[in-house]
Amino acid sequence: MKFDVAIVGSGLAGLSVALHLAQTRKVAIISKRALLDGASNWAQGGIAAVLDSGDTHQQHIDDTLIAGGGLCDEAATRFIVEHGREAIEWLIEQGVPFTRDASAELGFHLTREGGHSQRRIIHAADATGHAVQVTLEQKVRAHPNISLFEQHCAIDVITSDKLGIKPTGGSQPHCYGLYVQDEKTGQVLTFEAEHTVLATGGAGKVYLYTTNPDTATGDGIAMAWRAGCRVSNMEFIQFHPTCLYHPYAKSFLITEAIRGEGGLLKLPPEAGAAAGTRFMPMYDERGELAPRDVVARAIDFEMKKRGLDYVNLDISHQSPEFLKEHFPTIYARCLELGIDITKEPIPVVPAVHFTCGGIVTDLAGRTDVPGLYAVGETACTGLHGANRLASNSLLECLVVGRACAHEIAAMPQGDTPSLPAWDESRVTNADEEVVIAHNWDELRRFMWNYVGIVRTTKRLERAQHRIALLKEEIDEYYRNFRITHDLLELRNLVDVASLIVNSALTRRESRGLHFSRDYPNTLPKALPSVLTPPRR
Repeated sequence: MKFDVAIVGSGLAGLSVALHLAQTRKVAIISKRALLDGASNWAQGGIAAVLDSGDTHQQHIDDTLIAGGGLCDEAATRFIVEHGREAIEWLIEQGVPFTRDASAELGFHLTREGGHSQRRIIHAADATGHAVQVTLEQKVRAHPNISLFEQHCAIDVITSDKLGIKPTGGSQPHCYGLYVQDEKTGQVLTFEAEHTVLATGGAGKVYLYTTNPDTATGDGIAMAWRAGCRVSNMEFIQFHPTCLYHPYAKSFLITEAIRGEGGLLKLPPEAGAAAGTRFMPMYDERGELAPRDVVARAIDFEMKKRGLDYVNLDISHQSPEFLKEHFPTIYARCLELGIDITKEPIPVVPAVHFTCGGIVTDLAGRTDVPGLYAVGETACTGLHGANRLASNSLLECLVVGRACAHEIAAMPQGDTPSLPAWDESRVTNADEEVVIAHNWDELRRFMWNYVGIVRTTKRLERAQHRIALLKEEIDEYYRNFRITHDLLELRNLVDVASLIVNSALTRRESRGLHFSRDYPNTLPKALPSVLTPPRR
């Protein structure tokens, strides 16, 4: 199949690129599951942008730089912040039903989240991502120039070196498309595309506990690494401080906005005499509104010190009417589980939430490999630094997605070489698929135990050793047996786990989301950790 642009991923970044390009280009969107099954659909809080005259670009930039632990790229931050309003206006034009407020300048309610000095989060109640995704999904499905391939899993991009075409002057290989497996038939399809965009989201499923959907297996990062792209800052894995702690709730996120609207973190009854005590003021003068890394470490410390399984987040002092209006999704879900947030606290634990690093790109999504782009959580533009400021992620998807589309649209249309079909002539059906399930479970458990919120060099080295053994097993499996969805995801997760651990071992300091007991101090100069793949 031949397209002008092939986009892997159907979150906000991928859909934004598609809609901005579809007037002039033939676009394919490749989605592992249904269009709404990605992390963007799960986003509760909202989108940060300067939308009020009492706020300024510089304040938003400063808040981002402070949260990022000195590691944000200031030029990238300025570019994304300064294009925030037009990105929001584009969503409003598309029909996204943001929560209204007649007294606000723009006519929409703005909330505040941890690390922000102003109310600048535009939202659709507490289900912003869903509102945005549903709106854009309708536009995408109706567009004649966009072809959708749901239940299709990307395997690898196809570069000139795989085709035996040698790049001139020692330059990087060129990307001409990718191989994709149709999940229903098992058939591997060849997508020829002059431009391939990776918008596959993050890698939360490399850890045992995560707020991410099952699709977040680091596919884009792993594929780009294998294609010859650099990756950066992979050690900075953001743990959301407040994931619902309940045996029947799988990775249900309690939005940052709960704390923004006055929610307090307290010790639970299991803490004995200290039960009901607020603990955040002991860790940071900003209390519950401190950045996520500070809050997550404080919760982790209190849990380990006192042997707790969870802590409480209490917003019951707000009126029931306020809570039902502003947090209807959380109110309803908690009530289903027997928790009435208008009368009692919410039990919470930290969980992996966001991958701050990723594929090294410029502000138009270009990677090291010509013809290959990356946008959204799978990319590293430099915006997030050592810790993402709340609600900056969807903003980045919109601004860089649009810039990427404009970059592609401005390029003259060319042609791609004929690509070979997928070769299965030397493989057989797997006889023991339990190996995949076992390796998947082992990987996620040791990543949680050894490469979590607090790290040591010894733990990281143990993880590195286990990854090397797993990678050997999985590579052998991949070479000899027919591919499956689970095998492809496990292969990508092992590659990403290796990148996280190797990045963490290179950082001999504690900064932002990376906290090492062996290197507790912060170095005077902030430098990104950049890994370069070996030339094959």
